[in-house]
Amino acid sequence: MSRILFLDTFAGISGDMTVGALLALGVELERLRGELSALPVGGYALRAGEKFVHGIRACKFDVDLDAGRSETAPAPDQHQHEHHHQLEHHLGHADQHHHHGEHGHGGTHAHRAYADIRAMLSGGALRPRVRETALAIFARLAEAEGRVHGVAADAVTFHEVGAVDSIVDIVGTAIGLDVLDVDAVYVSSLPLGSGTVRSQHGVLPVPAPATVELLRGFAVRVGDGTGELVTPTGAAIVAALARPGAALPPLAIDAVGYGAGTRVLADRPNLLRALLGRAAAVAPGSDELVEIATNIDDSSPQLYEHVMDQLFAAGARDVWLAPAQMKKNRPGTVLHVLAERAARDALAAIVLRETSAIGVRFHSVHRLVLPREQTTVGTQYGAVRVKIATAPDGTVNVAPEYDDCRRIARERGVALKTVYQAAIAAARR
Repeated sequence: MSRILFLDTFAGISGDMTVGALLALGVELERLRGELSALPVGGYALRAGEKFVHGIRACKFDVDLDAGRSETAPAPDQHQHEHHHQLEHHLGHADQHHHHGEHGHGGTHAHRAYADIRAMLSGGALRPRVRETALAIFARLAEAEGRVHGVAADAVTFHEVGAVDSIVDIVGTAIGLDVLDVDAVYVSSLPLGSGTVRSQHGVLPVPAPATVELLRGFAVRVGDGTGELVTPTGAAIVAALARPGAALPPLAIDAVGYGAGTRVLADRPNLLRALLGRAAAVAPGSDELVEIATNIDDSSPQLYEHVMDQLFAAGARDVWLAPAQMKKNRPGTVLHVLAERAARDALAAIVLRETSAIGVRFHSVHRLVLPREQTTVGTQYGAVRVKIATAPDGTVNVAPEYDDCRRIARERGVALKTVYQAAIAAARR
């Protein structure tokens, strides 16, 4: 039975709050320390303590950086250090991120290229699932920052997110999910906050540009809250692990954990709530759609790509073409459109406008639909979205997103089938 993690982001999300929530759900700090020691970074220590926010018991996760030590060598006696979060360090942001406060301290941080971080994670002794999850999160960060600055993902250099404390947050999140054996992550709508924030690039609006890029497709609440409520690190965790727009399935809750931020919010507790549970067994669902069809024997095949794009943009569930032998032995095409009943007339109008058809026909279609989810997996080539459907007997079908695989194959210069197979293997693990 699949294990589900639901992130209730009523006060937003950041890296340290995510790790704190996972610790509150039962991940042991010593386990986190031990697995993080596989990374070739040092000069830090971890601390997790109890914090009460509006009377709610939460876990406050801290990373203590020793400014006198190198970030590339393990620090001895890590357990003795103390630390309190005051600033967040993430992609492209160097100064006061005054909401969640991931890792505040003095001194400078290493700037690491995305390619270097990818090599570090791939070459370390992390367990495969941890490595793939961490790679997926960093890949989303690199892709978002690349879009913001107009450069390829491999050309991105992480500033504060390249520092050891932010690496700990991201890899720590991956470790926690693996320890808790989480199969799927869901997220509530996200409050984007308001105001401005100082960064290495100057004053930026809240939410930061990278955050906006990362949350494409997710439900957000613009202007809800003051300050930066969703950080780029938190947004990357959501973008890499959760499915945009996915509804939380029936859930039997096993545990609830709260991860605490630093700043005191006037209108809500500064907490990330995480629900861990088991999905109830769900039989194939049923629904009723309408199928629109028409026979065409006098249109150029070149028109069909445009027609299909128009139909999908207008809400068609599926569109397909089938060859047919028409009257007078003419080769023709049957255009099929599957849609919600409410969209029938609008989609029929597109068919009549964009093709030479002079009429369409309708009939109801009854379906059985397997429960499905979409998630993102990390591969050695990059992050790939995959769809996972589960049959009543437990058989799992995995379908990588073709567009992601094709893009990565072109960027990396590898065969499309190689990326496709790597995504399936990662999803099954």
